[in-house]
Amino acid sequence: MYSVNTAAALVALCAFQGVRAALDVTSSSNVAIYWGQNSYGESSGDLAQQDLAYYCESSDIDVIQLAFLDVINGEGGAPEINFANSGNACTTFDGTALLDCPTIAEDIVTCQGLGKTILLSIGGATYSEGGFTSEAAAIAGAKMIWQTFGPVSTNTSINRPFGDSVVDGFDFDFESTVENMPAFANELRTLFAEDTSKTYYLTAAPQCPYPDAADNPMLDGAVYFDAIWVQFYNNYCGVNYFTTGSTTQADFNFNSWDTWATTISLNPDVKVFLGIPGGSTAAGTGYESASTIASIVDFIIEEGYTSFGGVMMWDVSQVYANDGFLSSIASGLGSSSTGTTTSVATTSSAKSTTSTSTTSKATTLSKVTTTTASTTSTTSSSSSSSTSTTDTVKATTTAVPTTLSTVTIKSTKTVVHMITTNAKAVTSATSTTSTATLTTATAASATTTAASLTADESSEVCPISGGTCATSGTYACNGSSYGICDNGEWAIQKCASGLICVQDGSSIYCDYKGDHPDTTCS
Repeated sequence: MYSVNTAAALVALCAFQGVRAALDVTSSSNVAIYWGQNSYGESSGDLAQQDLAYYCESSDIDVIQLAFLDVINGEGGAPEINFANSGNACTTFDGTALLDCPTIAEDIVTCQGLGKTILLSIGGATYSEGGFTSEAAAIAGAKMIWQTFGPVSTNTSINRPFGDSVVDGFDFDFESTVENMPAFANELRTLFAEDTSKTYYLTAAPQCPYPDAADNPMLDGAVYFDAIWVQFYNNYCGVNYFTTGSTTQADFNFNSWDTWATTISLNPDVKVFLGIPGGSTAAGTGYESASTIASIVDFIIEEGYTSFGGVMMWDVSQVYANDGFLSSIASGLGSSSTGTTTSVATTSSAKSTTSTSTTSKATTLSKVTTTTASTTSTTSSSSSSSTSTTDTVKATTTAVPTTLSTVTIKSTKTVVHMITTNAKAVTSATSTTSTATLTTATAASATTTAASLTADESSEVCPISGGTCATSGTYACNGSSYGICDNGEWAIQKCASGLICVQDGSSIYCDYKGDHPDTTCS
């Protein structure tokens, strides 16, 4: 936590250094990074997620999205937020599961004083409310969120996790279909306009397949967005499918999003960001070197895609464990500033992450969405508790008709950062070999990346709703559904319509029936 004097000194120092400004919707050199989910997985030390203000010292960051507000209408009618290990410094408001986070509140003020735009991201892979039952409910929800995180109101009954601190806007990161969200978003826009003391922003993080199944009702000309952070990873259209030296890209589809920005978006000046993993373990597929990203940025600019606004990275813990990546990305955008060193040394060895939790609330830690075509679950949040230390999960789902391409990653100890749970890493920390199989899409079937399963795990009981299971993080098929073992109970997810779950050795994925054996069990 920074004192007032320290915060003032930081502001003065950055002013002297020529600190980078907040989100500039006229620029193509913005850098945005998600904070809050500690996805690199360290529970302590330099590579664990640090306080928000620590990252705001970096002159290479413009925007930080706080991840996540993962329940809008929670216990006691209050929303719920989750910031993994950073939630340990928070308490909980009586009668709710809403965290009270004075340290984060102070950090928001510090960051804004350092010229950073701070957004609160709503959603994440564990968000499961499905939106709102009606437009009226959506409007009421927006008003409640605004009173909770917007300017301080006269309603003293509202619990405010960040005290008198006010975020600079909201981000939507929905991984599955949500109902009545245009009404929710537009009500927030109306409320923005009522406070003329500052500029507020509304953003979204769609998957790269166009149109995005989760966000399309909002993106299809219904909502005025300032920027979108398109996730160009974990999908067939990601940066890993960019063809160097070719002006025609068969799969990488920034052009589709630029066309959306200039012809469909309600805001014709909306900025489209190149969303990338911040490290090799930040996503199932799609991590590329900073030099490759620089080449892609050059391509985007040379092709005249005027909507380009910069680069978004998931997430800050991954970026800071990836030595030099942040400064190289900023430099590639032509926006690097001398000043604060922004990354720390990385480790190359595989590891097992252990976390503890006193929460009594069961949460699906690795929610994978396959209910809608062209959707990939990428950003995840951990179960929330004022005393919990939890980490994020990256699961990949693509419901795009395609053939399957399988890549196997082996480690002498564990699968790196694929699955962590409240109690232990899914894979053993012994010297035995573990394997993770990543199934990626190239153009025509629905696939799901799964964590590795040991021989014992793959033979566990049939996943049924409410059924018990032995090992958290285990995946298993049941017909057109699959289960994820979470704290001793199966959390059931469905494949997209017309697909079945396929158990393929150490992996599961959703695909057309074809010659696959029936996995239905009871």
